[in-house]
Amino acid sequence: MTGPSTSAGSLATRKRARDIESERVLAGIGLVVLATACFATLDTASKLSTTSVPILMAVWFRYAFQAVATTAVLLPRHGMTLLRTRHPRYHILRGALLLISSALAFFSLRYMPLAEFTSILLIAPLVITLLAALTLKEQVSPLRWVLVAGGFAGTLVILRPGGEALSWAVLLPVGLVLTNAWFQVLTSKLTRTENPLTMHFYTGWVGTLLASLALPFVWTALPGWQWWALLCLMGFMGTVGHFILILAYQRAPASTLTPYFYAQIAFAMLGGWLMFAHVPDRLSLVGIAMIAVCGAAGAWLTVRERRVPIEPAES
Repeated sequence: MTGPSTSAGSLATRKRARDIESERVLAGIGLVVLATACFATLDTASKLSTTSVPILMAVWFRYAFQAVATTAVLLPRHGMTLLRTRHPRYHILRGALLLISSALAFFSLRYMPLAEFTSILLIAPLVITLLAALTLKEQVSPLRWVLVAGGFAGTLVILRPGGEALSWAVLLPVGLVLTNAWFQVLTSKLTRTENPLTMHFYTGWVGTLLASLALPFVWTALPGWQWWALLCLMGFMGTVGHFILILAYQRAPASTLTPYFYAQIAFAMLGGWLMFAHVPDRLSLVGIAMIAVCGAAGAWLTVRERRVPIEPAES
C-alpha cells in the first residue's frame, strides 16, 4: 500500500524533472537567440567590410577561418573517421552552393540595408516548401500555401515593384535564397547517411579551396589593421554561431527552437541602426513583419512534421 509520503515523493520527483526540462528548453532558446545575434553581427561586419575589402577576398577569409577552426577542434577528437563519406560529389556540390550563397550575401549587403536583406533571406524555409512540392512531389497543405504566399507578399512589400526600392540589386538576395534553399534540400538528403560533423568539415574546406582559385586575382593590401580585425570577427562569429546552435539542439527540440531564428531580424535592425543609421520605413516594417510571422510559422510546421532542424541563413 502506497502511503502519502511515497506519493508526495513521486510528485516532487516529477516536478523536479519538469523543472530541469524547462530549464534545458529555456537554455536552448537563449542559445538560439545568441546564435542569431552572432549571425547578425557577422552580416553587419560583412557589410562594413565591403567598403574596403574585395568581396571575394572577404569570402575566402571567412571560409578559411571556419575551416581551420573546425579542423583544429574536430580532427583531434574524431581522427580520420571524420573524413569518411559515401557521397564525395554531393559534398563538393553542397560546398559550392554555400560558397555561391555567401558570395551573393556579401554582394547583397553592399547594396541593401541589413534588416531588409535579413528579412528576404529568411524566406528560405518557405522556398524550400515550394521546391519540395515542385521537385520532390511532396504534399503541401493549404495552410502551408497560405504561409508561402504571405511570405512572398511580404517580400514584394519590401521590394515594392515599380517603386524606387526596386533595382537590379534585389536579384542578389533572391538568387541567394534560391541557392540556399537548394543547399538545404541537399543537406536534408545527406543527413540520412552522413555524419553532420563530416558535412560541416567538408563544407568549410570545399568553400575555402574554391574561393582560393580567385584569391590571386583579388588579393590586396588592406589600409589598416582594423580591417584584418574585422575579417577575424567575421570568421569568429560564423564559427561560434554554428557551435552555439549545436549546443542549443542538444537542449531543446527543433520544433521549439525554430521560430526564435527570426530574432535575427531584430538584431539586424539594431546593427543597421547602430552602424549605418538606417531604420526601415513603415512599409518595409510591414513586409518584415509578414515575412517573420509566415516564415516562423512555416518553419515551425516543417520541423514538427519532418523533425529536421532548419538553420538560419548567414553570410
